[in-house]
Amino acid sequence: MSTDRSRPPSPGRPIQLVALDGIPEIVEGDDLGAIIGNAIQRSAHVLPMAVDDVLVVTQKIVSKAEGAVVDLTSVVPRPEVVEFAERWDRDARQLEVVLREARRVVRMANGVLITETSHGFVCANGGIDASNVGPASGSIVTLLPVDPDRSAAAIRAAVRARFGVDVPVIVSDSFGRPWRWGIVDVAIGVSGLLPLEDLRGASDADGRIMRSTVRAVADELASAAELALGKAAGRPVALIRGAIITRGEATIRDALIPRENDLFP
Repeated sequence: MSTDRSRPPSPGRPIQLVALDGIPEIVEGDDLGAIIGNAIQRSAHVLPMAVDDVLVVTQKIVSKAEGAVVDLTSVVPRPEVVEFAERWDRDARQLEVVLREARRVVRMANGVLITETSHGFVCANGGIDASNVGPASGSIVTLLPVDPDRSAAAIRAAVRARFGVDVPVIVSDSFGRPWRWGIVDVAIGVSGLLPLEDLRGASDADGRIMRSTVRAVADELASAAELALGKAAGRPVALIRGAIITRGEATIRDALIPRENDLFP
């Protein structure tokens, strides 16, 4: 696997976060690459595209474009799900969809349902979400894309073909974190950059050899982008300029801890 730095590290170098405006409500079948390209074209302040740009695209519009949605009016939850939902004031139909999509249930208690998805992500509600779904809000939920890496690669290819610059793409989603309140955006799909920077064996600022430091670069970029996007502003794509990344072909599965290394199974 060949990799290269987008630009040599430069202390104090600024990083820009730009939320792209003008992206319409996305529906199944939309050409997401073309729509994002149009938004870039209208954003004169981000053109020309640069070699150290990264695009962060939120999962919600990817799922809607790919038809990864479920109509809750067609879902009949099983009795035990209805009982759990009534006890904790949850939507039984949504919980039923979560269980149907789960590879395994990690925890189902106190109104919280944590599952492992088919992708290997462990998260609340299996990444299935009823927020920001558009005009049908309340009756549909979005699922995670079937293959978020492939989704990122398709957007990357469309942008490269249009602007002549190979811009890495991250598909992001909001995840909770154990033992902390609040959600942060993380990468669930990548194309064109390595999601991790393995610093094990390198020296820190004091000359000590680092033994366990692996930076979650794609997650850091996804979280940074969310600061520009917000949760209710209707801006689902951000451009990050100036971040130090390692280019290369990888998969988000590289960032997942194998089951045998999981201390909290």
